[in-house]
Amino acid sequence: MTFDLSAWCAAELGSGPVEVFCERVSISSVFGVRLADGRSAYVKARADDGRAVSCLAAQKSLAERGFPCPRPLTPVVWAAGLAVHAEEPLPGGEVLPGDTPEVAQRYAAVFARSMVLLADVSVPPPVPAPRWARWDHTGPGLWPAIDFLDARDQSVVPAFVVEAGTRVRKRLLATDLPCVLGHADFEAQNLRWRAGEVLAVHDWDSLAWQPEAALVGAAAGAFANVPPPGLVPVESSAAFIETYQRVRGRAFSVEEMEIAWAASMWTAVHNARWEVLHGDPTPSGDAVRAQGTERLRLANA
Repeated sequence: MTFDLSAWCAAELGSGPVEVFCERVSISSVFGVRLADGRSAYVKARADDGRAVSCLAAQKSLAERGFPCPRPLTPVVWAAGLAVHAEEPLPGGEVLPGDTPEVAQRYAAVFARSMVLLADVSVPPPVPAPRWARWDHTGPGLWPAIDFLDARDQSVVPAFVVEAGTRVRKRLLATDLPCVLGHADFEAQNLRWRAGEVLAVHDWDSLAWQPEAALVGAAAGAFANVPPPGLVPVESSAAFIETYQRVRGRAFSVEEMEIAWAASMWTAVHNARWEVLHGDPTPSGDAVRAQGTERLRLANA
């Protein structure tokens, strides 16, 4: 069965589309539509693994309390086997580029603000985590099951990537820190800024239920990512983690600091594996090779 965008808009938004001004197909399919009644909306459709309702409920709560994220226009509606919802456009703004400590501080302040608000959101945990953040999977082996990656020749994955991933994951699994809600794809490509202020944070499909320190660490390593993704300098991750604690109003314990540093590498090792399995350039792999020793030391891994 094929998803019928026109029929879905007519049924759920009360007006059919007269123009599709944007279409992006990735893990989710996103359609920017102009409706016959003059409104515009973004319609997101994706395979649901049990996460969609919780993610959208959290996004709605944030938007209602003034956090700069799109306001949902519909609940999650299942169509053609997909979880579908519509949200308001938040147009304009620009990506804030750079991976310096100064840029890290600006991203960390926004992340801390989101975590303060998410702490008051009560929803069923959105599990499993997005695949690039799924270090906590329960399957065999190092990597979470991703069929189209697992079918490729794993022997091309460098030994240093496997070793770093193994040590990082072992450290992350050893913690018993409580899990909380947090954005697990907090990257430059998903934020827009205007006049020095954050205008919009997108991609709330990517919420995860993991220890706060792990969510912070993951963002601290990946905040500067635009395609192709990499890993920011160690000093910039340090600035992110320090700023987060200051804005959040509490200092991390030794355990939390180690977990943050461990998580700062997981997305990069996932991406490093992806790069070689696709025959792409290797910015993530190069960064893991260059920074791995120091990050593993800080993680006590």
